Amino acid sequence: MQLGTSPLRCLANVASLLVIAAVLAQPCQLAYGQVGSPLPRAHAHNDYEHPRPLMDALDRGFCGVEADIYLIDGQLLVGHDREDLRPERTLQSLYLDPLRARAALHGGRIHPDVPTIMLLIDFKSDGESTYRALRLVLDEYAELLGGTSDGEFKPGAVQIVISGNRPFQAITDDSTRRVGIDGRLSDLDSTMPADLMPLISDRWGTHFRWNGVGDMPADERTKLHDIVRRAHAAGRRVRFWATPETPDMWGELVEAGVDHVNTDQLDQLKDFLLTRD
Repeated sequence: MQLGTSPLRCLANVASLLVIAAVLAQPCQLAYGQVGSPLPRAHAHNDYEHPRPLMDALDRGFCGVEADIYLIDGQLLVGHDREDLRPERTLQSLYLDPLRARAALHGGRIHPDVPTIMLLIDFKSDGESTYRALRLVLDEYAELLGGTSDGEFKPGAVQIVISGNRPFQAITDDSTRRVGIDGRLSDLDSTMPADLMPLISDRWGTHFRWNGVGDMPADERTKLHDIVRRAHAAGRRVRFWATPETPDMWGELVEAGVDHVNTDQLDQLKDFLLTRD
């Protein structure tokens, strides 16, 4: 241990090395997963709550995962609530290190046939301080990430989008930016460029009454299609959270062109999308 290095940071570094070793030791499973092709619409909500964070989703072809983070004693810890946090469960050990290791197996991509996947990071602690800490961490993964430098956007294997306590000004003012901002439906007419706000997300029940069973009311279907049309016209993608987990709901979302179908039920959504395709 170096002088001045905290035991918490040392534990996190050891955990990161173990994760990389585990990934590299299983190239066949992680290279091809358990499905024949990636599922671009599949997004793992609260991904870290699954038995194998990130890997359970990737092995099923998911192209979007969500991690909630807190800044605790200088470390970015993953968990839904503070009491869930563990020093070894850092953003690096659960997500960034395994993603970098996997990209090394696929010529710089996470899925061989998909240029970019999304890592949605939900800030649970103060936005500005969490972003400052995250920015320093992301500098170590520059080759993995898309970003904007001096006004020029270049995609990467992983696109990071910040949700939750979003520090709009700090992100907007950053001349070298490796993240985008998760917008809301109130941002549909925003003039922000799409590389700065690539995503529009919102709570389903705030804007729709339909519970995902039976036929969707015609007026709500029209509203949903209009939301997607407006977002796509601005170069943004669409996601809803807290949607009912039903095939009827998933079918309406896919039919409307919603880009990221949110789920906690990885296998059920995988089977639905494979059957539909």
